[in-house]
Amino acid sequence: MSSESIGRLGRLGQIATRAKDLDRAVAFYRDVLGLPFLYRFGSLAFFDCAGTRLLIETPQTPEFDHPGSVLYFTVEDINRTWEQLIGAGVQAVDSPHIVGQLETVDVWMAFFRDSEENTLAIMCEVPR
Repeated sequence: MSSESIGRLGRLGQIATRAKDLDRAVAFYRDVLGLPFLYRFGSLAFFDCAGTRLLIETPQTPEFDHPGSVLYFTVEDINRTWEQLIGAGVQAVDSPHIVGQLETVDVWMAFFRDSEENTLAIMCEVPR
């Protein structure tokens, strides 16, 4: 199948990740990460992530009950954001470090866990 037959894909509209305790996850994403809470519907909670909807859900079937993909949040100042996250009590996995060097920028990342043990990351491109 060629890319012409499916058309051009746009930006991601929504990303989903699982929660074992939805109330705890809502508090983490809303109060610790500061994401705007949109609404809750049953076992689903939705947040706005700069135009992409983030769905946190309590899985209803076993095939969806697994840690989610890593969510990479872009930030302006990775060190300042990292200090704020650590100050808010997030579980650190790997502190800010360079993961790549492009022609004019260094790509920095840092990893941490959410309240549900999913791995999250912050990333920043720093001009040289």
